[in-house]
Amino acid sequence: MKRLFSPWRSSYIASFKNEHKSRGCLFCRIAKSKQDEKNLVVWRGQRCFVVMNLFPYNSGHVMIVPYRHTADFTTLTKGESVEIMEASARCLKALKKLSSPHGYNFGANLGRVAGAGIENHVHFHLVPRWNGDTNFMPVLADTKLISEELKKTWKELRKTLQRES
Repeated sequence: MKRLFSPWRSSYIASFKNEHKSRGCLFCRIAKSKQDEKNLVVWRGQRCFVVMNLFPYNSGHVMIVPYRHTADFTTLTKGESVEIMEASARCLKALKKLSSPHGYNFGANLGRVAGAGIENHVHFHLVPRWNGDTNFMPVLADTKLISEELKKTWKELRKTLQRES
């Protein structure tokens, strides 16, 4: 079995330990805030919102987050589950229009041992992927290459998602 190590993720995950204790839940703060551009929120629904990942794997990496604070995936209501899937589909369509990815990763890391950086508020990742988007930089130089500036991606994605309403 081959293994791909990603040591840069451990420092990212560790960065949330103290923040959660001192400032509460990041997603709850973003949900209550009206500063969508500052927080990189690209879309808001009745039961969930979509926010760009500040530490993306690729350009266009978003997270779909229920407003209600829960760490337990099994407690999501039917309404929350439906809106999360509808928001995910909206994002797929918008990302396809904007950057034509070859594929996507979609899912959730449930619990710290599963890789959740924010384990106390369930959320879903949608990561656009392109052929050849992996390279040696993260392993050799502890550097992840992101091909587009976050604010530019935010503006384009938000505009596209607003049109889809």
